[in-house]
Amino acid sequence: MRFKRRSDSPLKKKSRRGFRGYPVATIAYYGPDDVTASKVAVGILTKEDGPPDFLQRWFIEEGDARTDATITREIFEFIQSHGAKSVVMTDGIIGCPHEEGIDYPDDTACPACPFWANRNRWTGEVVP
Repeated sequence: MRFKRRSDSPLKKKSRRGFRGYPVATIAYYGPDDVTASKVAVGILTKEDGPPDFLQRWFIEEGDARTDATITREIFEFIQSHGAKSVVMTDGIIGCPHEEGIDYPDDTACPACPFWANRNRWTGEVVP
């Protein structure tokens, strides 16, 4: 009998527990393509509906933010410091790490990340 090996990441473990009430921590990974995460954004919602009450971002120049021990520890500490009871994570990378309207003009594709130019950020499929 084969057992499915699950990640040892404390963040993934917390997210597998499901909704346990507010505050809720949301974790989203971003990267120049769908393979390497160079940015992590973590929001803390203290109530339903509305923007995050607390938001922090982490960036990494080399490697992958999903497997960086320092970033994982800092995210875990950030979540604990705000008393999050629930954690919600994206399964993969959901888009470009650059911010529309800040790093490049609104309603245009990011010039630094052509991979995401004509792609659905949730499915990864090319959109005509």
